[in-house]
Amino acid sequence: MHSSLEHMSAWGLVRDASPVVQAVMLILVMASLISWYLIIQRGSVLRRSERLLNDFQRQFRETGDLARLHRESQAAHVDAGLQRIFLAGYGEFSQLQHQPGIAPEAVIEGVERSLYVAIAEQEERLETGLPFLATVGSVSPYIGLFGTVWGIMNSFLGLSQVQQATLSTVAPGIAEALIATAIGLFAAIPAVMAYNRFAARSQRLIARYYSFGNELQARLHRRLHGVPVVAAAA
Repeated sequence: MHSSLEHMSAWGLVRDASPVVQAVMLILVMASLISWYLIIQRGSVLRRSERLLNDFQRQFRETGDLARLHRESQAAHVDAGLQRIFLAGYGEFSQLQHQPGIAPEAVIEGVERSLYVAIAEQEERLETGLPFLATVGSVSPYIGLFGTVWGIMNSFLGLSQVQQATLSTVAPGIAEALIATAIGLFAAIPAVMAYNRFAARSQRLIARYYSFGNELQARLHRRLHGVPVVAAAA
């Protein structure tokens, strides 16, 4: 009785599963572990990016000296996306405005191109790991289903070799097959939820990056045309 119960435990079913089903389970477990690593890592990156964005945006709006802010932002953190966008835009502005004979509109166009490149780089950084989560979320149930189908097929093939088929004969094979589906769902559900949440947060950050780019362009345009810039009140 004890041996039968041990065999019907989850670990016993995994241990006694066919090599193909065990390989499917191993793939799904590895995918789940990588997904959880990405969930923790990307969550930390997005939280830090949002905090640094809010801090720098407030600093940008409170200062009237963009040159000093540019110098202070040289050692920006890797997750300080807004600072890196500012460095790219203002750096391009500083180089172009000192070129002899260049028109103000050409300077702004150069700044705009530089901002687009910087924002695209930040967009790529924010979306790192999201394709993998999407793949795990969409493919894992089917991989688990493949393991289940393979296990049930082996169970029915085994029935053809016995004289009398009973529930106790077919139950272990079906149970071990269904574990593959359960592991597939366990890998897929967190990955889908994390992907949807991270994708939405990334899009909000990217929208704020574009808004900041427009705000920076407006300030630089006023500066080129000699319009005084008044910093926002703290």
